[in-house]
Amino acid sequence: MALTLDEALTGISGILVTPYDDRGEIAPDRLAPIIDHALKAGLHMPVVNGNTGEFYALTTDEACTMAEAVTGMVAGRAPVLAGIGRGVRDACRLARASADAGATALMIHQPPDPFVAPRGIVDYLNAVADASGGLPMMLYLRNDAIGTRAIADLCAVPGVRGVKWATPNPMKLAEAREACDPSIVWVGGLAEVWAPTFYAVGARGFTSGLINLWPERSLAIHAALEGGDYTRANALIAGMRAFEDIRAEEMNGTNVTGVKAALQAMGRDCGPTRPPSAWPLTGAQQQKLQAFLSSNNLI
Repeated sequence: MALTLDEALTGISGILVTPYDDRGEIAPDRLAPIIDHALKAGLHMPVVNGNTGEFYALTTDEACTMAEAVTGMVAGRAPVLAGIGRGVRDACRLARASADAGATALMIHQPPDPFVAPRGIVDYLNAVADASGGLPMMLYLRNDAIGTRAIADLCAVPGVRGVKWATPNPMKLAEAREACDPSIVWVGGLAEVWAPTFYAVGARGFTSGLINLWPERSLAIHAALEGGDYTRANALIAGMRAFEDIRAEEMNGTNVTGVKAALQAMGRDCGPTRPPSAWPLTGAQQQKLQAFLSSNNLI
């Protein structure tokens, strides 16, 4: 039986890659074995159209297609979180398409427009919520410089159920939690490496790109954190840190490259990344990746 949304939010939000074929077109069917593997391992909530899914490299048509394809492949086995963003009209169109496809909730990318007013984001969220027919929303916060009051205003928008906290500022996370409705779920948005730090100030669950290739390790880290065993969680993280270090190189420009290169090495080719992401890995980066995969018996 699939988890409820609130249960899934406190678990792992697994950010799926977007596969491409040999012509560079999206190839959603290549995700089927990756999704099946992750769900069999216990992944709580697949996420389509996240940053590891190269959301900003996709057209809105492609993002709509990915939302429909992923919800179809998950087929009710878990809640599906669908990423929403861009200009408000494209965001509303994608919200409608995601709702029609059967997504459980929407993850709202923080607008990257150079002229963003915090109160304008409130209007943006309300428009997206209306377009989706009222699907629950998770805010994806990558810039906490808007301040705690503005974050509280965003969390007060009807339908907001969670926040993906993706800034390396745990004390600001603690302050924001204190200022908001206690029912809001605060999710660690910087993957496994930051999860213990965020858990220590009240976050639950975390996002992961590792689930595309090694969901078992992600689930083991989550179980350790849920059990309050920080020693075990940190030991498990140490064993996968090399992978995250590769993804963090070149100003995080190898974030998706590392995942897709690993999948390629494992025989689950999802194609290259699109510019401006880096592709392929450099020789030195590829050597590090091969060592990581080999030492963990992933290839």
